[in-house]
Amino acid sequence: MNVLITTGPSWEPLDGMRRLTNASTGRLGTVLADAFARAGWEVELFRGEASSHGLLPREARVETFSTNEDLAARLARRAQAAAPDAVLHAAALCDYRTVRIMDACGRTVRDAKASTRDGRITVELEPATKVLPRLREWFPDSRILGWKYELDGDRIRSLARARRQILAAGTDGCVVNGAAYGCGFGLCIGDADPVEAPDAESLGRLLVGWLAELTTACGARSIASAMAVQVEGGAR
Repeated sequence: MNVLITTGPSWEPLDGMRRLTNASTGRLGTVLADAFARAGWEVELFRGEASSHGLLPREARVETFSTNEDLAARLARRAQAAAPDAVLHAAALCDYRTVRIMDACGRTVRDAKASTRDGRITVELEPATKVLPRLREWFPDSRILGWKYELDGDRIRSLARARRQILAAGTDGCVVNGAAYGCGFGLCIGDADPVEAPDAESLGRLLVGWLAELTTACGARSIASAMAVQVEGGAR
């Protein structure tokens, strides 16, 4: 069995020198990749080149990406080969990209590097390329998990957003975490209550058990049984 995991941050150019990015370190995807490798899966790790987490799984094929468009292009090329059994889209991609930079008078700044000596600037942004909604097109037969990292709202709203993502993107589930959700991670499958994992290592064990069961048995029973077995195993 093989799994494709995306991890770490993307970046989008602000000008010729500066970048828009986020605080992702790439640790979560690396921990998940290690869990699958230890379980005997073949692991492909698409890792943001700005990831600061130093360790990599001992047995994984690693490919780096830069911008959202770069990751999309790499995944589209990967889709031409045999499909992975599972795709875990844990990368923290940019939500916005730069349209133009304007000076205090509203004129477009055309310099490769905007100078601070020119004073205040305004940056116009637009939504960046979304990768998650295209995964089902690229990997129609794979089990696909998205991610929802939520800071605003509460646990109930976070879960509602996760379930909306599943419906909109045609994925098999969504992992939700962040300050709005609370401690740990929640694995959302349909309308069932989320299965909780207190940390990244526990989440890795949970996903290995769930996906292995789905891949080998395929059925409604396998979802519930894999979760139950994995939660009990984690408790020990």
